[in-house]
Formats: sequence, C-alpha cells, structure tokens
Amino acid sequence: MAGHTLGRTRAGRLAIAARSATALIGNYAAAAGLASLMARLLPVARAEATGWGMILSFLIYACLGLWAFHEPRLGRVAGVVWGSALLSIGAVLILGVRP
Repeated sequence: MAGHTLGRTRAGRLAIAARSATALIGNYAAAAGLASLMARLLPVARAEATGWGMILSFLIYACLGLWAFHEPRLGRVAGVVWGSALLSIGAVLILGVRP
C-alpha cells in the first residue's frame, strides 16, 4: 500500500478534514436551503410543500454526502456543495414568505 499516503501526511489530513466538514456542514446547509426552496416553489398546499421539501432533503443530503467522498477533486465538491447552499438560501431570501 505504498500509493495510499494521502491520509498520512499533514496536507492529506487537512484535505480529509476539509472534505468531511464540507460533507457534514455544507451538505446540511445545501439540503436545508434546497428543501426551503422546494417548499416555497411547489404548487401545492403550504403544509404539503413543506413535507415534500423535508422528505427530499434527506435524499439530497445522502446523495451529496456520498458524492463528496466519491469525487476526487475537493475544489469541485466545495464549489457544488457550498454554491448550491448559497444560491438556494439566497433565492429563498429573495422570494420571501410564501403567500
């Protein structure tokens, strides 16, 4: 296993810590933002839209978490996860409360 030295160096440990933080915290932010945006945009009753958003947020969180450790480039993971979190939360703030 001479080729598996990623976790043994200081830079490797920092990369794993950054990937783990992105997968845990960033995925939570992205799933919460996307669930809120879905609840705001779905054309059904408010309670039903909230329920669907919450249900789908678990799927989003799991898929993004698995992908975060599958994708070899940390920059792409961070860009997709944190970008989707910022964009979805920003869109919810711009759209405001559902009428």
